[in-house]
Amino acid sequence: MRRALMVARARNGCIGRDNKLPWYLPNDLKYFKQVTFGKPVVMGRKTWESLKGPLPGRTNIVISRQPDYVAEGARVVESLDAALLLADQIAVIDGSEEVIVMGGAEIYRLALPQMERLYITEVHADVDGDAFFPELPAGQWLEQAREDFSAEGPNPYDYSFVVYRRR
Repeated sequence: MRRALMVARARNGCIGRDNKLPWYLPNDLKYFKQVTFGKPVVMGRKTWESLKGPLPGRTNIVISRQPDYVAEGARVVESLDAALLLADQIAVIDGSEEVIVMGGAEIYRLALPQMERLYITEVHADVDGDAFFPELPAGQWLEQAREDFSAEGPNPYDYSFVVYRRR
């Protein structure tokens, strides 16, 4: 089972502010849905709480250290390892080739060493925030694909969809 991580990050590494995305990029939201649909998605409690509910068409797996935490419409586990194991099992049953880790910052930091693929939306701007994506270790990732886009309409920043695979 391939394990992948998906994130939108600003040039300065910012991924969030006040438990929300620090931008509105409709094309990135469409790309996120396209990549994750039909796959198990793993997220931390704060990311879960930032959503309006479970992401449809995906098994939502939430990591929380709170033993009695309830996430209506999601499966709750106590650790990243438990989340990835459950996601792997669900992906096999559902016939999916991939599981997706979708945040937040602490989950990304813990998950990065176990990932085989990264889907990164590179937002070509420095943005203020309070959550940041970790630096990618030099020499460990190879760019596999890139699509570049200019700011237009409701998308206020230039951005790129980049796919990396572990060397």
